[in-house]
Amino acid sequence: MALHITGDTAADDLLTRDPLALLIGMLLDQQVAMETAFAGPLKIEQRTGATDAAAIAAYDPEEFLAAFKQSPSVHRFPGSMATRVQTLCQVIVDDWGGDAANLWTRPSTGSGTGTGSESAPDGAEVLRRLKGLPGFGEQKAKIFLALLGKQYGFSGAGWREASAPYGEDGSFRSVADIVSPESLTKVREHKRAMKAAAKG
Repeated sequence: MALHITGDTAADDLLTRDPLALLIGMLLDQQVAMETAFAGPLKIEQRTGATDAAAIAAYDPEEFLAAFKQSPSVHRFPGSMATRVQTLCQVIVDDWGGDAANLWTRPSTGSGTGTGSESAPDGAEVLRRLKGLPGFGEQKAKIFLALLGKQYGFSGAGWREASAPYGEDGSFRSVADIVSPESLTKVREHKRAMKAAAKG
């Protein structure tokens, strides 16, 4: 499994191997180009040296903002997005043991005595968990769930249904469908068409 979202090998490698980087890229994916958003985690790592949720959450907010503002900036709204990234990382530390992957791998606790009552989370549960994160509304959570299912090896029951319409096989709706320059072009065309339809 290797992601090809940004067109930058180093940025894509980081997204491929680091679930937190992927989650932060998704958080940044608003009001900027997808490639810019998902290249953000590498810029953050290079400029701060912080490579995990605890380090990012504990980073001095003024210095973290300065790293966001360095040219080329991590995001066009560095102030609000730097704060949001640190808030997200604090939630990962507090609620998910500092490991973003726990969002989609930590077992769901069922009723019972504990033995045999835990099972891998299904698509609906992971969607619920994602929607509980700061900066993740319904649509962003569904797109990220589709990305996990299509490209990141998540196979929880019902993930396609929970992430609909983004989980649909063969679609070119979102970052979940970008596997090559050609598919990036198709996703861009779809987004343009949707914007035009919304304006019309």
